[in-house]
Amino acid sequence: MSVILEADNLVKHFRTGGGLFSKAGRVRAVDGVSLRIEVGETFAIVGESGCGKSTLARLLMRLLDPTAGEVSFDGQQVTRARGKALSTLRRDVQFIFQDPFSSLNPRLSVGRLVGEPLEVHAPEMGRSERREKVAELLRQVGLRPEYADRYPHEFSGGQRQRIGIARALATGPRLIIGDEPVSALDVSVQAQVVNLLADLGRDLGLTLILIAHDLAVIRHMSDRVAVMYLGRIVEQTTTDALFEAPRHPYTRALLDAVPDLDDRGGATRARIEGEMPSPAAPPPGCTFHTRCPHAQALCREKVPMLEAAADGHATACHFWREIEATPRVASRRIRSDAAHARLNLYRRATEGAEIIPVATNGRPSKSPDNREEDT
Repeated sequence: MSVILEADNLVKHFRTGGGLFSKAGRVRAVDGVSLRIEVGETFAIVGESGCGKSTLARLLMRLLDPTAGEVSFDGQQVTRARGKALSTLRRDVQFIFQDPFSSLNPRLSVGRLVGEPLEVHAPEMGRSERREKVAELLRQVGLRPEYADRYPHEFSGGQRQRIGIARALATGPRLIIGDEPVSALDVSVQAQVVNLLADLGRDLGLTLILIAHDLAVIRHMSDRVAVMYLGRIVEQTTTDALFEAPRHPYTRALLDAVPDLDDRGGATRARIEGEMPSPAAPPPGCTFHTRCPHAQALCREKVPMLEAAADGHATACHFWREIEATPRVASRRIRSDAAHARLNLYRRATEGAEIIPVATNGRPSKSPDNREEDT
């Protein structure tokens, strides 16, 4: 596959302090991230709150300017793009924000909100043609065309997120970045939006980048996953490989943190002790060594590079080979199915939704089209 978006050693530091009585400092929100996103894939970025994944998403979209590093879209360097080049990027790459209410102007009707990108990127389009296009977009996300005359406060959270998705689709983008697009929604409507995004990605041939911390959503939707910790990617591989054979101790602990109703207390799970260090004062060497049960002297002295094995599974850990050889007592199959059980609960709560059968490899089979409106 060809590469549609690439980030090379991307860095974003924010200045702090520097007043009359305080010393200036830096928050290392993103600290040397490199990514290659292929055309048509769904790529997930996961990690704890504060790991830098939302900042990374905004850097990829050029909503923030990087401190260092480069971002290229479709082979064109866009980090310092201006004018027409930046306008083209805005048309081809769209963003779905986490909060569907604060991202919509309450003074504008739905028709204006969804049609506004058309006014900017397709000024030749007449008013009647634009209104027809807005109606088509609303139908595409499972909303009625007559909703174009209503305002954001008249809708539920799930419906507002659908409006945000319709707005993102208006310019005919090739890539959509979703910053935790379902985390602010009720459990009963999360499955609808998740499956809507999956269906749109498949039907329109979109490339999707999902920022999330819900492992069930990631397992259901993504083709590849990158795990972030304190501004750096610590593991990157296919979704199946990550859930079946995680290599980084942080990833293992994340997967073992998923509640498992089948666990009767006899399995040993990896646990993360303590709090994530501050990105304003990250520890030396491997930033995870302060919480890692496998840490050794080398981990406190040298930063591990993201090393790709022969199978393409990349891990930033000095001792990932030794850790991989350590058997996981907790059943990986049970852990994976437990994650799917949560998504099934989402879908069961949705009126008329079908339960996703779990296939023999632990991944859900493709779900039928489900674009019913949430209320």
